[in-house]
Amino acid sequence: MGFLIRRFVVLCISASLLILGFRQLTLRERFPPPTIASFRINKPIKWKDVPVRYPVKSMAQLPTGVPTPIPKIQHEFGTETAHNKAKRLERLQAVKETFIHSWDGYKNQAWAQDEIMPVSGGYKNDYGGRGATLVDTLDTLIIMGLEDEFILALKAVHKIDFSTSADASLNVFETTIRYLGGLLGAYDLSEKKHHVLLDKAKELGDMLYGAFDTPNRLPITHWDWSNGAVNGAQEADTSALSAEIGSLSLEFTRLSQLTGDPKYFDAVQRITDQFDKHRNETKIPGLFPVFVNPLDEVFGENNVFTFGGMSDSLYEYFPKEYLLLGGLANQYKSLYVRAIEAAKKHLFFRPLHPENQDVLVSGTVGTWGLQAEGQHLTCFAGGMVALGAMVFNRTDELDVARKLVDGCIWAYDSMPTGIMPELYSLVLCKDAKDCVWSTERWHQAVLKESGNGETIDATDIIKEDHLPPGYTKIGDRRFLLRPEAIESVFILYRITGDRKLQDSAWRMFTAIRNATTTEFANSAIADVTCPGSQVTEKLDSCESYWMAETLKYFYLIFADPELVSLDNFVFNTEAHPLRRPQVK
Repeated sequence: MGFLIRRFVVLCISASLLILGFRQLTLRERFPPPTIASFRINKPIKWKDVPVRYPVKSMAQLPTGVPTPIPKIQHEFGTETAHNKAKRLERLQAVKETFIHSWDGYKNQAWAQDEIMPVSGGYKNDYGGRGATLVDTLDTLIIMGLEDEFILALKAVHKIDFSTSADASLNVFETTIRYLGGLLGAYDLSEKKHHVLLDKAKELGDMLYGAFDTPNRLPITHWDWSNGAVNGAQEADTSALSAEIGSLSLEFTRLSQLTGDPKYFDAVQRITDQFDKHRNETKIPGLFPVFVNPLDEVFGENNVFTFGGMSDSLYEYFPKEYLLLGGLANQYKSLYVRAIEAAKKHLFFRPLHPENQDVLVSGTVGTWGLQAEGQHLTCFAGGMVALGAMVFNRTDELDVARKLVDGCIWAYDSMPTGIMPELYSLVLCKDAKDCVWSTERWHQAVLKESGNGETIDATDIIKEDHLPPGYTKIGDRRFLLRPEAIESVFILYRITGDRKLQDSAWRMFTAIRNATTTEFANSAIADVTCPGSQVTEKLDSCESYWMAETLKYFYLIFADPELVSLDNFVFNTEAHPLRRPQVK
């Protein structure tokens, strides 16, 4: 999304954000590409022909051998009753209709542009102007059986030129997960029938590879390629978000697997080796801070740790890369296990719950200690922990995964709109066994959070700020069409077969549909706490991940479980399914 925060209510900025110095960005509220209006490359660049200034002396090769047998991930779904099937198919159709509404809006108002503006009907280009939504949505079209629309989009892909750009700067992470992941996911899901997808992926991979052409071969995450790879020397960043530098492995690895060229895997393996090298040097060994220093290869100086913005997908890619490599690289298992053990000890907390439900939320740790702060972005963690529990035979952690997922479902159900906010604070139960609901305890926490002590009645704050029971502050009331919560609900459903998760997904979907639908598509909204019949402001933004991720996961939870089975595919952080190697 790449926008500065707009405040829609007068609320104090949370302590953690003050310490960070700016709002927690991720990877889903990411740095916008710089605007360089006067720059334009007129002569197309053949990236594979650009001279390498810092050649690789020894190329890391893809692991070889017979893939390690990995435990079955998906639940053995039994025979479905006629009633359950009818209800499931009705829900499936409703999701598909919402997708078609958004897709038709994009097609009619913003075709081949990056993103539709769903309120005004215009479009904007924040990701290079190469049709981010179009490429990001290719495999969703396949999954939903929209063959004519897929062929139409495929024709547009033929016209995309990754050999040149009107923008001098490139966000390597965003380009990798949306464009490269989108091309590879569609190629794998269509069973390699459309070679143009791989051709374009290689063309794009060659461009992105230029960002790694630095003295220590670590990439520049926000890459001024015109002044670096083309016109002069370049070096890695002195400061980079850990998720932006650490979430490239799946896409580059799959590109090496499909093309046979090891250079892409070599590029990302060097990053993993750095995280592995420094994993015991951080202030919470096993976890990595939100900022690292690739230039000086210093990964432990920053002291803010989270599974939320700026760090999230770094951890997600450890077990997923293990799967994509067929279990032949134990380094990724080790990194995941160390991280999850540290997270259970330092990040996950039990909040005070009005119905005394034992749920978990992933918080933020800094010099102030653990902050009982939830983010929509951290909701991916439940699905990650569930996946890791199956892949690495840590099945006791399925209980942890369920509690994390239930914490996010609660955050949806507790809001007046039925939709979770971006950022919120809760009452921390320092002792998980001493967590019995108390209105007095909640009110005291609200007063403490407000900084007003006893000078104001807590009920006044609760009423004015529309705080549901258990919440002490809502730091960001927006909903940005995010996928993280339904992603984890979907994964846990596929692993456990618990149909109650489908009911939770349906409540989430209907709430989102009701609050976000516009004439042209679906829009991010300003305030999920609008009470009663009040209608929240729509923000005229529909990121490409709405159709690439959010609606895809809603569709898949109501689809036949064998459609994109977790035993055959692994999803990148933009929900693009990459085919796993199979033991024959």
